[in-house]
Order: sequence, then C-alpha cells, then structure tokens
Amino acid sequence: MAMGLLQAGVDRAVIALWLGHESVETTQIYLEANLAMKEEILAKTTPLNGKPGRYRPGDELLAFLNGL
Repeated sequence: MAMGLLQAGVDRAVIALWLGHESVETTQIYLEANLAMKEEILAKTTPLNGKPGRYRPGDELLAFLNGL
C-alpha cells in the first residue's frame, strides 16, 4: 500500500500519517523502490561520457557468462 501511494505522488509524511506511523523513518521501511521505479529514474539520467539507454552486453560477455 505504501509503495502504491508513493508511486501516485503522495508525500512520505502524508503516507506516514495515513498508516499511523510514529515517524517517516518507520514508513521508509515500506518504501523501498521497486524495479519499475528504478528503471524510470535511470531512464532520466545519462552516464558520464556514455550514451543513454539500457546496457546491452556484447556476445563475448554473454558467451562467457553462459559458460560459467
């Protein structure tokens, strides 16, 4: 529930009040970013001296990993 509220743009302090938590720090336990949120944030950044977009490993790296 807390993650849904956070993703909907509700402030953490308001979420803490709604859930009856004593402090925002208590609420933070429930607000760990999920994968979709992480990808959305990463999509807004550009690596230093790099090109934007998702990392795509080369065939050589994939072959090495498949051989493990």
